[in-house]
Amino acid sequence: MSQPLAVGIDIGGTNTVFGIVDRRGNILSQGSIKTKDHQDLSLYMDALHQGIAPFLDRVNGNGNKIKGIGIGAPNGNHYQGTIEFAPNLPWKGVIPLTNLVQEQFNLPVEITNDANAAAIGEMTYGAARGMKDFIMITLGTGLGSGIVINGQLVYGHDGFAGELGHVIVKEEGRLCGCGRYGCLETYVSATGIVRTMHELLKEKETDSVFRNSNSDDITSKSICDAALEGDQLSKEAVDITARILGKALANYIAFSAPEAIILFGGLARAGDLLINPTRKYMNENVLQIWKDKVKLINSELKESDAAILGASALVWEMKE
Repeated sequence: MSQPLAVGIDIGGTNTVFGIVDRRGNILSQGSIKTKDHQDLSLYMDALHQGIAPFLDRVNGNGNKIKGIGIGAPNGNHYQGTIEFAPNLPWKGVIPLTNLVQEQFNLPVEITNDANAAAIGEMTYGAARGMKDFIMITLGTGLGSGIVINGQLVYGHDGFAGELGHVIVKEEGRLCGCGRYGCLETYVSATGIVRTMHELLKEKETDSVFRNSNSDDITSKSICDAALEGDQLSKEAVDITARILGKALANYIAFSAPEAIILFGGLARAGDLLINPTRKYMNENVLQIWKDKVKLINSELKESDAAILGASALVWEMKE
């Protein structure tokens, strides 16, 4: 029996992953190419076509129909169909990506940034199914976010709304990759918690498994693992991260009154170790009308599949 299918493409600084997805979120086939190995955009587009075309031929041969292609990418502009000044991609400036992909595949194409794609994926396939108001927070190398209000992703007038990782939480704070100081993601992210641990090691004499460690051995995962084993300095690093995140989430609740805030990404894998104190600090700082009302939960998307699922979900949002 034939069915509508979607192509999901997630463009990262290192790899581009892609797959064919059905309405239920089953990935029927998937593959990847190295983004960083294609400094020339035209060669990248050729490699992308060579990777995806065999999947399309197989699907079409079975009588199914590809409805379109969804793309998640850093600095992806939903309105313009472009990638704009993405610092971690090999191509600079403004890239008219949807036009290029349409030329290659002759299919409708939608693009958004990677965090927005994660939010749409969560709403379509994950923990936000049935929700009309929620915030998706992705805790990776940086902090990304997607805001859904009344069932619609918030893009703003220019397509770039929802950069919650770049809300300043500390005046004259840590230098951020965006060039400003004190952004949330410099404290709450995989790199942020590592910076916190390095600061604690310098400021305090508390015994820690990291006291004589090489810098490369201190990662967000090793810090969380050590905290679970009872390492006091690691527990303090997690608590500082949770406190800053919880206060920020209390502020975000004030402007969109979400049903839930959903955490996703590498640092979110810490689970209850991070979520429980974050929830505590969030509820201590939120306005009374929202106290204990907003759910704080982990994503239900399998991390290895989430990028493809999030991008493919854009297709089901396309107008007929």
